[in-house]
This record gives sequence, C-alpha cells and structure tokens, in this order.
Amino acid sequence: MDDTDQRLIAALRRDGRASLSDLALALGLSRATVRARMERLVTRGEISGFTVLTRADVTASPVRGLMMLGIEGRGTDRIVARLMGLASVQAVHSTNGKWDLIAELGARTLAELDDTLSQIRRIEGVTTSETSLMLTTRRPGAKP
Repeated sequence: MDDTDQRLIAALRRDGRASLSDLALALGLSRATVRARMERLVTRGEISGFTVLTRADVTASPVRGLMMLGIEGRGTDRIVARLMGLASVQAVHSTNGKWDLIAELGARTLAELDDTLSQIRRIEGVTTSETSLMLTTRRPGAKP
C-alpha cells in the first residue's frame, strides 16, 4: 500500500459514503484512478468490507468498557468461547504483553456491566483482570 492508498482509506474512514467524484477531488486523482485503487484494495483484502454505524449501535449499550484478562494454562480457546457466549461481550481480541485477551464490553447499565465483570472473573482459567470504562469514542469523519 502506498501513500495514495493510505490517503484513500483515510478518506473512506471519514466518509464511507463519499462518491467517487468527491474522493477524486479530495485526493487530486481521477475518478477512474480512485475506482481502480478501491477495487484493488478490496481484491487484495486491504479493505475487507464497508459498514454502517447506526444510532442503535451507539445507544443500545451506552455503558462500554475494555476488560484486559490474564489467563493461565492453555485454555484460551475455551475461555474465548465462554466470553463470546455472554451477551455483553461484543468482541474478544488476543494480544501480547501483560494481558492475554481484551474483551470489549457493552451494557445498558453499570449494574449490568458489573454483573458481566463478575461472570468473567469466575471463568476457570481467568487469573487476573483490569477493566477501563470507555467514556468517549471518536471516529474519523464522525460528527462530535
């Protein structure tokens, strides 16, 4: 990926619905070049899809957090499966460093989030955790 591809992806992150003409104007390229680059990025897997973020996506789980987990032994797959079975777990990421997994959590209330944290801490193989609440999320192109 060259600088132009990275600028194109950044523009799409700001406005995924931008027309080819608008993208071409913003990037100083022709529409044909923008179309060809987008097709190439999709074909190569650099762009794996396009999505929409709805108001319901933001308001259904207003209490959000990241829970970093330390696990023991080789039970990662079993623990990930248990985590993915919890309604408040939106995603699970493997990572390196101090923590083995990071769970993205979303709940309607602090009490619901607290209950989820308790459930996760009781999973066999989870040895330690640290949770941070997400206060504000900013996305490229999103209005404040």
